[in-house]
Amino acid sequence: MRFPDFLKPNGTIGFAAPSFGCSIEPYRSAFDHALDRWRAMGFGTDLGPNCYAQEGIGISSTPEKCGRELTDYYTSGENDCLISCGGGELMCETLNFVDFDRIRKAPPKWYMGYSDNTNMTFLLATLCDTASVYGPCAAAFGMEPWHPSVSDAFDLLLGKKTVFESYGTWEKESLKDEEHPLVPYNCTEPLEIRLFGPDGEGRMREMKEGVMEGRLLGGCMDCLVNLTGTGFDQVSNFAEKYSKDGILWFLEACDLNVFAIRRAMWQMENAGWFRHVKGFLIGRPRLGEEMMGLDRFEAVLPVAAKYRVPVFMDVDLGHLAPMMPLVTGSCAKIEGGNGKIRVSMELGA
Repeated sequence: MRFPDFLKPNGTIGFAAPSFGCSIEPYRSAFDHALDRWRAMGFGTDLGPNCYAQEGIGISSTPEKCGRELTDYYTSGENDCLISCGGGELMCETLNFVDFDRIRKAPPKWYMGYSDNTNMTFLLATLCDTASVYGPCAAAFGMEPWHPSVSDAFDLLLGKKTVFESYGTWEKESLKDEEHPLVPYNCTEPLEIRLFGPDGEGRMREMKEGVMEGRLLGGCMDCLVNLTGTGFDQVSNFAEKYSKDGILWFLEACDLNVFAIRRAMWQMENAGWFRHVKGFLIGRPRLGEEMMGLDRFEAVLPVAAKYRVPVFMDVDLGHLAPMMPLVTGSCAKIEGGNGKIRVSMELGA
């Protein structure tokens, strides 16, 4: 696994928009403010041609232009790390125009983003054996003041911090809008992470505390199931290569309801993705309401039970802020108890 160098003081932060850009409010004002803040901190900025574009469908520009920008800015010597402008809907269409061979041969650099950016963070690991950060997109850094999770993500890029703890409360309803583009997360809901593990008969039971260790892999399930079985699916090879470490799957969902999440778990399992799994880290689903007797727990646990591994649910991961920054491809130890978790990551081979 290739681990990039950390961002140095006065280094240059690059920005690309392989999914949505920052062309509309409140994202434009938030992004502009983030740029001003980084520049005031002494960092240079290197903006790709699509950052303010609004020419595509579900992405900033055409798939060809987005794929070219992503390749060029990842392999460029003009920036030291790359942060995605935002999430979106159809980043998958850009993948046919991303030159992964060129990326694989280039010096590794940190790429950070989440949601639709799973199409890059996940494939950097599985196709290019290169670590990436599943964390906030650029506009989040425009909030005032920074939430601890946002500070954590930037400290990770700087190499100042690789151990993170859950944040205590989460945001059910955002206050950010066109008139208030810089408001911080509206964290009003108490955090209640739940831990599950197999009993003596293999059934999943709730635990007071638990630990799991392995190599982190995952992202947004909406994107992952879309990649399953395509030519971009090299998960089995990745899992076999790192079978000694085992895989810790971190998963969260944006538009999938509980039945879609259960179908996604079935699809990934039957594609062989969970071979060598050592545990599951499941984020709060954005659409996690119970449907026809199926809740968010039973959407996941029946598949997980087959592997007799720990499952930590409702963690700070994904679309219901805040989110812990996770290094895809790193080896991690995750400790849970008293409704909280602690993630310690090793950023080495």
